Amino acid sequence: MTVIKALARAKINLSLDILGRRSDGYHELESVMQSVTLADELIFRPAAEVSLTASDPDLAVDESNTVLRAVRRLQEATGSARGVEIFLRKRIPPGAGLGGGSTDAAAVLVVLNRWWGLDLSLSALVEIAADVGSDVPFCLTGGTALVGGRGERVTRLPPLPAVRILLVKPPVSVATADVYRRFQAAAAGRRPETEKIIASVNNGRIHELTGVWGNLLEKVTFELVPGLAEAKKWLQNYGLPVLMTGSGPTLFALLPEGFRKGREIEAALREKGWWTYEGRLAGKGVEVRACRKGGEDRGEKTAGPD
Repeated sequence: MTVIKALARAKINLSLDILGRRSDGYHELESVMQSVTLADELIFRPAAEVSLTASDPDLAVDESNTVLRAVRRLQEATGSARGVEIFLRKRIPPGAGLGGGSTDAAAVLVVLNRWWGLDLSLSALVEIAADVGSDVPFCLTGGTALVGGRGERVTRLPPLPAVRILLVKPPVSVATADVYRRFQAAAAGRRPETEKIIASVNNGRIHELTGVWGNLLEKVTFELVPGLAEAKKWLQNYGLPVLMTGSGPTLFALLPEGFRKGREIEAALREKGWWTYEGRLAGKGVEVRACRKGGEDRGEKTAGPD
């Protein structure tokens, strides 16, 4: 029997602006989002019932997990009663602002839409995805995109070059809901210049956008996580453009191709218990491969929802 493996890639926010409060209680967002090479791995096997196991014993594998929530929403939307066995190999740290749960859910929707023969359009998948989580619609296709509303409006942008990036996260996590609850627009600081950011993306000049990017949630998270603001300044002292992604507390830095101090930075932070990852920007959110029965990758790529 065919086994399917999906790589579910993390995301960063090249900008995050908050335009106001919506009538449904959510915040109206405007964000340029970007996939990166860091990815969780999901293995799908045929089964009579739906089940989830994970490499991380501390990870919840009940109905609170976005993987199972995505399966259930897909079943509810289509009337399907088919089963699947899913194993989640977790590499994206939870509670990091990297969209780990969202990209896992997106991978589920992409894989099962095809495997179960549902043939839902991308717009139909986006509608289901938005019900699972705010970042899930973007993660369906990933790459580079302008995201609006509470995450359901996704406008794809030209792919950016595969620039080197460094992700760093302190040994704490923050709850997204807590950050948004504490957010006050009047005290948030300078807003990102979204139109100029999009122009830089359209021109493929990623290093031009660093002068106009921003994340309005930084101030709140910096107040919640001691040492995070100082870590950003420390990274900037290496001459790197640095920004927090999502509600944090992960920071990301764009690395010039000739930059040679990445290992020095990572070693210093790991001594303090920080998680680090060096990779690149990526042009796709979910990549699906067919595997042998034992899960060995056959190298056969299959298309995503786009």
